[in-house]
Amino acid sequence: MIILGVILIVIGVIATIPVLYSIGIALAVIGIILAVLGNTGKAIGGRAHWY
Repeated sequence: MIILGVILIVIGVIATIPVLYSIGIALAVIGIILAVLGNTGKAIGGRAHWY
């Protein structure tokens, strides 16, 4: 999810499409939050690990 977010940010900046840029930032932030929560050992949505 983080990688997809970064790709969308890059495409949004190169193609000057602000919607892709905004979606990319949201996906990257959500991916980082899930990664941090997964590393702390907390179960997210009933799952202990998100791969």
